[in-house]
Amino acid sequence: MDFLGGFRVGSQMGGGENGFCTLMDYVGKGGENVGDDLVVLFGHLQYACKRIAALVASPFNSSLSKSTGIAGGSGGSISGRDAPKPLDIVSNEIILSSLQNSGKVAVFASEEDDAPVWIADDGPFVVVTDPLDGSRNIDASIPTGTIFGIYNRLEELDHLPVEEKAMLNSLQSGAKLIAAGYVLYSSATILCASFGSGTHAFTLDHSTGDFILTHPSIKIPPRGQIYSVNDARYFDWPEGLRRYIDTVRQGKGKYPKKYSARYICSLVADFHRTLMYGGVAMNPRDHLRLVYEANPLSFLWSKLGVEVLMEKVEFYQFSRSSCIKDFRCFWGVWMIWQS
Repeated sequence: MDFLGGFRVGSQMGGGENGFCTLMDYVGKGGENVGDDLVVLFGHLQYACKRIAALVASPFNSSLSKSTGIAGGSGGSISGRDAPKPLDIVSNEIILSSLQNSGKVAVFASEEDDAPVWIADDGPFVVVTDPLDGSRNIDASIPTGTIFGIYNRLEELDHLPVEEKAMLNSLQSGAKLIAAGYVLYSSATILCASFGSGTHAFTLDHSTGDFILTHPSIKIPPRGQIYSVNDARYFDWPEGLRRYIDTVRQGKGKYPKKYSARYICSLVADFHRTLMYGGVAMNPRDHLRLVYEANPLSFLWSKLGVEVLMEKVEFYQFSRSSCIKDFRCFWGVWMIWQS
């Protein structure tokens, strides 16, 4: 327990100095003990996300997506390989570089790349990611996030050509994920992850550079009063969904209180709020990427320790087609859907 700026703060699980439990403490032998290789991988992954957090918060990040230079500057254009790159591309390069340096990754599959990247023959893991979800909201300072999933490399595919084994490793069933998570870049930087046993959130302490365990074994409230969906698409929804939303926002379901709408249009932010406050988060259109978004987030949701509901609980086990296959997703608690 410690005092910072007049506020009493402390991790909800001891283990490190001052009673705090850092992410690296938690995944190490004193905590979850996920194995040395995965500890090394998470060390590099958290470093990449700290760099992205700093980049997102930088007053100069808007210049990365403009070819005219920084606002107020000379206005000269830059072309060719030195041209500024959008934040999602830069974030992708940051993560790829960190994973290459870890020496623990065989395949890197990103929403920003046309095809998975084969990194090393002896890397034990496969990492899939959406490097910066919601990057179009950056200029409005709306929360963004990184989504990731981790698989074991399929050694039985090692004899195949590089491109083929890279693709097949990336298209593993979501049920085979060994870890997944997201990092929310907002008023706080929060890394939420599951290693197969519970879902846990770690908050970045900027004074030390550590992710501190602040929400161990998250349990979503069994009853929420918030639904998160793009209401502008109401008339595109199936009749059953329109009827459900009309019912809960009028308080005419089994649960008499009226639901409120909260929709940020940033997947990680909407997902995280639902995790904390309860309710339901939906994307009724075939809009979410199965490999990079739907599978990792559904893995997290399935580890909450309550009776949770996805559109189909088993849907994240479907894997074949392509890395860019789009899916609709519904995340909530079973009690919510009986409203």
